[in-house]
This record gives sequence, C-alpha cells and structure tokens, in this order.
Amino acid sequence: MSTRDLDVTLGATGVGGLSTTEMVLNIGPQHPATHGVLRLRITADGERITAAEPVIGYMHRGAEKLFEVRDYRQIMVLANRHDWLSAFNNEVGVALTVEHLLGMEVPERATWARTLLCELGRVLNHLMFLGSYPHELGAITPMFYAFREREEIQAVMEEYSGGRMHFMATRVGGLLHDLPDGWLDRVDAAVASVRSRLPDLVGLVLGNEILQARTRGVGVLDLDTVLAYGVSGPIAHASGLDVDLRRDEPYLAYAELFTDDGPGRVVTREAGDCLARLEVLVEQVEVSLDLVLACTARLRELGPGPVSTRLPKKLKVPAGEHYCASENPLGFNGYYLVSRGDTVPHRLKLRSASFNNVQVLREMLPGAVVADMVAILGSMFFVVGDIDK
Repeated sequence: MSTRDLDVTLGATGVGGLSTTEMVLNIGPQHPATHGVLRLRITADGERITAAEPVIGYMHRGAEKLFEVRDYRQIMVLANRHDWLSAFNNEVGVALTVEHLLGMEVPERATWARTLLCELGRVLNHLMFLGSYPHELGAITPMFYAFREREEIQAVMEEYSGGRMHFMATRVGGLLHDLPDGWLDRVDAAVASVRSRLPDLVGLVLGNEILQARTRGVGVLDLDTVLAYGVSGPIAHASGLDVDLRRDEPYLAYAELFTDDGPGRVVTREAGDCLARLEVLVEQVEVSLDLVLACTARLRELGPGPVSTRLPKKLKVPAGEHYCASENPLGFNGYYLVSRGDTVPHRLKLRSASFNNVQVLREMLPGAVVADMVAILGSMFFVVGDIDK
C-alpha cells in the first residue's frame, strides 16, 4: 500500500505507558482492484491502528446535478455508472421512481423480466468480489474461476441488452425490447453451468486455510454499529441484520418470490467478521440463481406479451415527490425524486449503499493491525463511484 505524505507526531504514549511515536499514514489515493480511487488516513501506534478516516471525493462526477439537466429517459445512462457493478439494478431504481409519480402500470411480463435481470446482475456483482477479494489478499487463482462464471452470465446479459457493463436495457414503462427467441433456455443453461462449477470457486475461497486465517475474527462489525451508520446489504447481513427490501418492502415480482414456500430467502450470519461477509456473498449467489430459475419459469407461463408502455414524445412527470429504495447487490439504493411537472427532475437525490457502508471503517479499523487493514477494507465490498456519486 502507498504511504505517501508521511506525517509524524511525537510524544504519544503507547502500551505500558512507554513513550512511542504515532504515525499518521495516507493509504492512497489509489485504485485497489475493482473498488475505485479511495484514500484512508490512519493513525498508527507501531503496528496498531488507533484512528482511521476515509477520505472521499477523488471520483466525484456530480451525478445528482447531471440528473437535473437530463430528460427522464436520459438519466438511465448516468444511473448505470455510479455503481458500475450493479448497473441494471440502478436503472430499475430510477424507472420505478419515475413510474410511481406517473401512476404507470408496467406490463407483467416486463416486471418479471426486470426481476430476472436484476438477479443476474446480483450474481455478476457477487462473483466479482468473490474473485477480487482473495486477489487483494494475495490469492490470484480465484479471480480466474470467478471470471469464468461471470462470462456465462455476462453472455446472456449481453445478448439481451447489447452491453457488457452498462446495459441500458431499462426504459420508463418497461424494457428496451422483448426477450430474444430461446433466450430463457440459454439463461437456464448458463445458471446450470455456473451452479455445477461454483463449488470449485467456493473451495478455493472458503476452503483456503490461509484465507480463513486472514479473515476469521478480523474486522468484526457489531449489529449496533450497523444500525448506527445505516449499513445495509451483505455486510449488514453478515452482522445479523435480517432486513432485505425484496422481502420487507417488495417491489418488482419479489412479493411472490419471497413467500414462505418461495425460492427467496435472506442470508445472514452472526459473526460479523470478514469471513462471515464472504460467506454471505457465496450463499447469496445460490439464492439469486434460484430466483432466476423461478423467473424464467414464470415468464414461460406468461407467454408472449408487451414489455413496455407507449410514452409521449415529451415525457413530463407530474409535480410531486417520491422516494424509492431497492435492495441492490451492495445494499439499499434509493432515489428521491422531486418533480415540478417538467421533462427533467427538479431534484433527484441518490442514497447509495457504498456511501454508508464505507463510513463504518472509522469504527472497524481502530484496534486492528496494519497488516489486517487490506483484509478489512476489501471485505466491505464497496464501489467508490457509488460513494463519491
């Protein structure tokens, strides 16, 4: 890790009352793997971290202000990008918010197709971190296995949308176009392929004794701190928070999927350490694959039908305000829309998952040793564009 701009503060008192030297270290700004450019300002007494402050803003692109000068249909291209590993889920959040103020009913076929694509996106997101997190700890091989499985899912997402990273498949009122012939069968085949080989990746990650030693009991995040900082998603679930908006405040087709006999369930752990967060990701991939198969089965039952709603040439949203939150792969993702009846929003505020999740580092890092910092940082599964917005 970078240690640029080293400041030294003399006269600190260390263990046993001995006079020691506290060091203030700048970790970054750099681009650690898939996360983005982040800086941590830590104070260390020897090898022990005594204080930590995340310093954000290195990737700020002013997304919220750009939202305000774009037509509602153009906003999708920006929403794709703040969390580039959850692109489709972001699009859907904007569409749902706008559709609420329009009082618009989306075709049922579009609702189920959106749900399917959201869960495929969740699998893509989690596979990325299942590969990149061990890589940050020095294990190179899991990345290749994770990307092999990502390519299976990526292929069907690309076939539908034409994009590999920024899908731009959602439209206000539905989707870009209908599902290609035979596409549902290819989705099922991709799920079966990923599921058959997933144990290889899980064995390399959770079955790795060195990784277990680096993560078990490290970076423990307790439930009270989760609630105090508004942490959400897999990180919160690993600390015992049994909250998932897909089940608790259902949107899209999740009300039907998260029933007592449905495939949907909330994955939780109690330990709250780095290993627990990794275990949640692994199990959540399995749950999302189950949800995908349920969606493909339902879409076959529905048969052909519309996947979009005809919109006027100039889309004006009635005056009003609405907040819509969804359970994105990294946690709660919310859009607060204020409309004055124009073709562009008066205000569109983004509540991103990573922004709250990364703030809790100031509570988690003190007391840890510098060598564990990377293990803790990587286990927070954040995307810096989602923090800086």
